[in-house]
Amino acid sequence: MTLKLLAVSAALIGMAVTGAVIPGICDEAARATPVVTAAASQQTAPDFTGISTWFNSKPLSIADLRGKVVLVDFWTYGCVNCVNTLPHVTDLYAKYKDKGLVVVGVHTPEFPFERSASNVQAALKRHGITYPVAQDNDSKTWNAYSNQYWPAQYIIDQTGKIVFQHAGEGRYDEIDRTVGRLLNASS
Repeated sequence: MTLKLLAVSAALIGMAVTGAVIPGICDEAARATPVVTAAASQQTAPDFTGISTWFNSKPLSIADLRGKVVLVDFWTYGCVNCVNTLPHVTDLYAKYKDKGLVVVGVHTPEFPFERSASNVQAALKRHGITYPVAQDNDSKTWNAYSNQYWPAQYIIDQTGKIVFQHAGEGRYDEIDRTVGRLLNASS
């Protein structure tokens, strides 16, 4: 082993032990925090595209949802992080659905077995999901949003603009406050 390779190996082991992050190489720290940018508040939300099946709803479009606050939740039932967020998403839906919130789950499979509509339907039942869910087997809606992570949430205001986006678990209170603020602004 060369001296340079040995030094790099030691540095990586040290960083792994201490929890340090190498910028540009390890993006876990970036994924653990919300992605909220000025551009996010400027971008018009893309439409749902390439959806093979809709559960709990007729097909929806962003244009049809104008005037509502929309939470688009990218998930897949085989992802433990996604499953960990589902109670928070279903609670948010229960809290605000009668006040104008529409939650749209976009189930984008990571693995072939997650493409099965019957498996998705079973997961909806298992997790008590009653809000609309779009099955995005070809990742067309995923790509339209330039999404990269499971889970990921996008909050869309009444005018159809993305005002908040977050990748990963957590920030549940911030998501709740953002939805509540948007809904109060329209009442």
